[in-house]
Amino acid sequence: MKAKILAFGFALVALALTSCTDTTDGIGGSLTDQADKLNVQADTFNIGSHSVLASNIISRSSDGFLGKMKDPETQSDVTANLMTQLYVLPNYEMPEQGIVTSKDANGNIIADSCELRLYYSTHFGDSLALMKITTYELDKPAKEGRQYYSNFDPEAEGYIRTAANNGLEVSSTYTLTEFSVPDSIKKDKNHTPSIRVKLNDAYTDKAGKTYNNYGTYMMQQYYANPNNFHNIYNFLNNVCPGFYFKVTNGLGSIAGIAAVQLVIYYKYKDTKDGNKVKTGTTHLTSTEEVLQLTNFVFDKNQLQALASNNNASYLKTPAGLFTEIELPINDIMNGHENDTLNSAKFELQRYVNQTASSYNMGIPGYVLLLPTEKAESFFNESKIPDNKTSFLAVYNQQTNSYKFNNVEGLINYFVQNRATAGSNANWGKALVIPVEVTTTKDENENLIINKVSHYMGLTSTMLVGGDKSKGNIKMSVVYSKFHGR
Repeated sequence: MKAKILAFGFALVALALTSCTDTTDGIGGSLTDQADKLNVQADTFNIGSHSVLASNIISRSSDGFLGKMKDPETQSDVTANLMTQLYVLPNYEMPEQGIVTSKDANGNIIADSCELRLYYSTHFGDSLALMKITTYELDKPAKEGRQYYSNFDPEAEGYIRTAANNGLEVSSTYTLTEFSVPDSIKKDKNHTPSIRVKLNDAYTDKAGKTYNNYGTYMMQQYYANPNNFHNIYNFLNNVCPGFYFKVTNGLGSIAGIAAVQLVIYYKYKDTKDGNKVKTGTTHLTSTEEVLQLTNFVFDKNQLQALASNNNASYLKTPAGLFTEIELPINDIMNGHENDTLNSAKFELQRYVNQTASSYNMGIPGYVLLLPTEKAESFFNESKIPDNKTSFLAVYNQQTNSYKFNNVEGLINYFVQNRATAGSNANWGKALVIPVEVTTTKDENENLIINKVSHYMGLTSTMLVGGDKSKGNIKMSVVYSKFHGR
């Protein structure tokens, strides 16, 4: 252990030697005494890479997506349909019944109107594209404890309360330019654009009772049993399981949905203002505490055609392509079985996008490197990169690349598991996966990573790569060894 610590101390000097191996003989003697002469060596190895299809990935993104657009690279359509649930706080309350003036002919409280707002923080494609969606009511809430993947289809799995069973089914059209919103509001820094779905038609609940609109159903459910609105399990199972938004027409844009909000409008007497009748609102919103899941539909055949490129590899999200690298572990350790591996680093260079399109997809901002065999458990167990077997890299715009420094832990992992090389097809292989990184700050304002999940937005990039014999990707390695130890 002492030798490892000392060797690491000399790594900074050794890093300057990664491009040559014939001038390292005297370094140990210049840094230590003759009894502990340190020998430092550096070498370079070729890495192989290729694309792998990644169609089914765990969806834990804080955003959902909705829309449909054409992938400029494959010329195939990518569709994003959104399933979401609403969240209720334990202290949620609707207005006191005595002040509500919106009532029907029988004196029952009703809502004047009701709508769903799908707030989007980002969008891809043409904001002028006319899109059409159909909004469905869920028949049951999503099961707790289940892993949901990007190919989860609520319709196929029986989660939709269909129109044949009096389920809510509303068609809406929209563009992401918000033509109906005044410019003065759109320019307000606090304004968040949204897609609006009106729920003002008559609605029939599962018990067969009909209401003038969905908002009235929600209000009367609350006054009949407020406890159902103070417990999220009761709310999802007894009141509102959630909604599914399906793209039914249009092509050209996909919105990144940050939150979905149900807004209910009613009139009430303001007792603090001379009992003047005013319009009030109450709302419920989706949060990270409940499920927001995107069902992506795309052409796997077109992706497979990209993956067959032998001279490059791809990173393509949300449900597309990962890059898998093959590390020459045996070559790296040949003749260095008793040496300390001080550093290992490599760089993945991007090709400049040559696709002629006004709506090219973005470049993944963060990528995660980890052994192929550990990828599924990493995301299943919501792990954080440990810089031992899992490493983050950030896209560097200046170098147009992703740099992985000090990934010697990855090599050591495969060396320690060399006995499985004959039976494990993934031995020596590691995946590069686009990810979304969520951080917080500690008391010293240091950034702390608290969540890493698959990136679910639209990105695509082609990386320099191919078979290792082509030498397109090189790994620089530095070793050290104390003589006599």
